[in-house]
Amino acid sequence: MSALLDDWFGMRNAQLRTASEQAAAIVCYRRQSSVPIVRSVVSDGAGQFKLLTDKLGLCWPCIFARVAAGRHYKKRSLTVGRHAEALEAFREAYRNYYGGLQDYRAGPTVELAAHLRVEFDKLFSIRTRYEALDDRIAKTQSKRDELLMVISESSVPLHNDASELGARVSARRRDVSLHSVSIRRTRAMNVFTTIVQTSKKLGRSALEYLRDRLSGTCEPPSLSQSIQRTARSSGASD
Repeated sequence: MSALLDDWFGMRNAQLRTASEQAAAIVCYRRQSSVPIVRSVVSDGAGQFKLLTDKLGLCWPCIFARVAAGRHYKKRSLTVGRHAEALEAFREAYRNYYGGLQDYRAGPTVELAAHLRVEFDKLFSIRTRYEALDDRIAKTQSKRDELLMVISESSVPLHNDASELGARVSARRRDVSLHSVSIRRTRAMNVFTTIVQTSKKLGRSALEYLRDRLSGTCEPPSLSQSIQRTARSSGASD
């Protein structure tokens, strides 16, 4: 694929080349049958996820999280008094609404779902006379369907913090090692990083897992079996 794109684009049209690579990857993913096709995805809004599935949700972090919608309100630092007051008032309302979403996920009801939809429209129709904040509120409101998927789809989480942190681990690993110098080393780095992070999420010891597998004992279930078992117990397999 890379060789073909090199012939087509060379060093030109980097954006078109990236789009072609992403489109080819999506087509390959959707036509393969070795792994199940993901029905819903929660992301930070990055464009490359848009064609993976029709059910694309957005991350709902708390107001001080560094990812997705909440970060835009945290990042604003103000010197005008009334702007600062407007921002703090909106932050408080945002926190309260997010708390309502957490309550809904803990005990969902039809009545609470309807209430949260109404409150969403109220919250993100607020106008504060602080132009930058109002613009950000309007942009968040335009993503209503994606953000409220946490209400209509029980399998969709409020946030994707675990995935974000996992991606950062891989990025920091590359930074520390100054990147790998061969495809084999890249694969080895990715494999071991995946084993360590997956073991951590499953509450298992990566060291014990590797020792067991390398010794040929293979007593505990594999990581893939543990993932499937966890998915079944949480109802995510549906």
